[in-house]
Amino acid sequence: MLDEVIRYLACPYCGAGLARDRGSLRCGTGHAFDIARQGYVSLLPAGAKGGGGDTAAMVRARGDFLAAGHFAGLAAGLAQAAADVAATPAVPGCVLDVGAGTGYYLAAALGRLPGRAGLALDISKPALRRAARVHPRIGAVGCDAWLQLPVADSAAVLALNVFAPRNGAELRRVLSPAGRLLVVTPERDHLLELTRPLGLLTVDRRKDERLSATLSPYFELAGRTELRAALSLGHRAIGALAAMGPTAWHADWAALAARIRRLPDPVAVTLAVTVSVFRPLAGGPPPAGSATSSRSAPPARTAAG
Repeated sequence: MLDEVIRYLACPYCGAGLARDRGSLRCGTGHAFDIARQGYVSLLPAGAKGGGGDTAAMVRARGDFLAAGHFAGLAAGLAQAAADVAATPAVPGCVLDVGAGTGYYLAAALGRLPGRAGLALDISKPALRRAARVHPRIGAVGCDAWLQLPVADSAAVLALNVFAPRNGAELRRVLSPAGRLLVVTPERDHLLELTRPLGLLTVDRRKDERLSATLSPYFELAGRTELRAALSLGHRAIGALAAMGPTAWHADWAALAARIRRLPDPVAVTLAVTVSVFRPLAGGPPPAGSATSSRSAPPARTAAG
């Protein structure tokens, strides 16, 4: 599917368009990027100090958890919101997911948007390998969400941001003036039955304030929907949930496994998130490259991913 999204991409060095040159992508000034045999391409500039993103173990855990359908209701709710705002075929553009991970939510959205191409952006190579094959209309591209995105101005009719970093200036630049941004954030009681007994990261009390500060210079809120569901998670699913989120970076796995064994099997767990719809502010996108290239600290994340 990579060939179908090349027209939406831009060289991370000069901003020029890209074209396929056998096993690579190349811009008119000669910058070239090899296409991995798994079907994705990394457009992360050489020397960029981006982290490696989710590890293979984290991606495997996320894939197993999501494939079991535990967050299917969330994916369906997001897909419905995507259909509500981007179903008009007359408005051109791709569906962009920044911090797409395995491409699970992007694939769900594309299922409600026939004919739309999807662009999955992530810094993790293991995640990109999965995203490249999760749906026939998804192209997977490696990049750093905190740097200038390797995407053409106004290329996207819809941008998704699900438990992921948010670079407001760049999201505005790549989104069509007629497009919409969908942001999924956890509520205070999201996974609460697990965060306390397992010591998982909790939701930032200033979540809404941080979201507004990040996006208000470039977007205005057009609507907000809360999605809630009661999950029943067995010990294996709980282990995968912990292993796929930021807890995985610092967990004492022996201690965590012992805590999980002390829980009932299964556990009733609350899913509680908000899907916010943002419209771009009038006046056109900021000039290309206007986003700062300095790395900011990403927002606090839960095990929600």
